[in-house]
Amino acid sequence: MFVQTESTPNPATLKFLPGCEVLGSGAADFPDPEAARRSPLAERLFAIDGVTGVFFGADFITVTKAPESGDDWQQLKPAVLMAIVDHFSAGQPLLLDDEARSAHAEHGGADSETATAIQEILDTRIRPAVAQDGGDVLFHGFEEGVVYLHMQGACAGCPSATETLKHGIENLLRHFVPEVTEVRAV
Repeated sequence: MFVQTESTPNPATLKFLPGCEVLGSGAADFPDPEAARRSPLAERLFAIDGVTGVFFGADFITVTKAPESGDDWQQLKPAVLMAIVDHFSAGQPLLLDDEARSAHAEHGGADSETATAIQEILDTRIRPAVAQDGGDVLFHGFEEGVVYLHMQGACAGCPSATETLKHGIENLLRHFVPEVTEVRAV
């Protein structure tokens, strides 16, 4: 198995492409070792000193390192690659509960038609672009013109996340959904 790596806009996060399906659909975010208990691979990655976050997408894995791990990935990258190769070679399950998390929070009420339009744009235009950078964007709600989103994977803690939210996502949503006046991170 050959695992490719790609840099992301977040210097603390690296994207790993194992050349096979990881989740297929949905996403799984493991912001800490406690959350990783539902995934043998995430647990294995958190066992590596310096790993502070793991995220699974359709065909990629992003790993975030602690700031004190230094500016480059020379020490951490070989251990992460080995963990990924060992996991997929052993044929272990990715998730113990076999359930990827939904991409969006449940939303109902007077603005549910607008929320549905926002989710459609997120799913078709925004999430694929964000996934290319090793992350994901989750919809958490829409109230009084404000869209609430949660950034995951490489996007969480990324120095350019605010710019992505404000200048990229907000502008696109305001263009297609006139009811949107602002986008905020949760």
